[in-house]
Amino acid sequence: MDPRDLCCVSNELTVPGVLSAYRSGLFPMGVGEQGSGPIGWWSPVRRGVLFPGDLRVSKSLRKSVRKFEFSFDAAFPEVVDACADPDRPGAWITPQIRDLYRELHDRGVAHSVEVWKDGELTGGLYGVWLGKLFAGESMFHRVTDASKAALVELVRVLSDACGDAWIIDTQWQTPHLKSLGVSEIVAGKYRQRLELALQDVDFSGISHKSGS
Repeated sequence: MDPRDLCCVSNELTVPGVLSAYRSGLFPMGVGEQGSGPIGWWSPVRRGVLFPGDLRVSKSLRKSVRKFEFSFDAAFPEVVDACADPDRPGAWITPQIRDLYRELHDRGVAHSVEVWKDGELTGGLYGVWLGKLFAGESMFHRVTDASKAALVELVRVLSDACGDAWIIDTQWQTPHLKSLGVSEIVAGKYRQRLELALQDVDFSGISHKSGS
């Protein structure tokens, strides 16, 4: 993580503020231990992104995918709770963050992909979907390949909805994500792609829904 990735810190975390941040290429994550406050607003100088056509699905992963069942937004709170497990290495999702994304889900902005096997939730991911951008926040797995399978399903959903114009923001490129086809682009290039992805989004309509 580059020290320049952290743009600023604050103690406020609101729906309008977070939507404004995403519009500017920022995302929130606490700077303290296990994501505790204050809230850091991050914009990596080298952004992890997945573009259409870049997802790498190995033969073993393709075989695993066929063993799972998938749903979309069927268990959003459960997915966030699993991602927020404080016993996970690198845990950063606090109750404040969890509540915020549940509110974003209620407003139709945050979404989840669930992976099931034998009726049990075995993996999933969640993030913010705005226009042609899906900003991934976290993923989890309880059986091998379940989180990877969630990404495969997300790509399918985005491709059905947006053709080949979508972009998945993974924030940073990790070795795991790189193996799946996630690449790095510089911040300026990301902002250009972000502007195109968000050009039809009515942020005012989201921010001013009842309860804001």
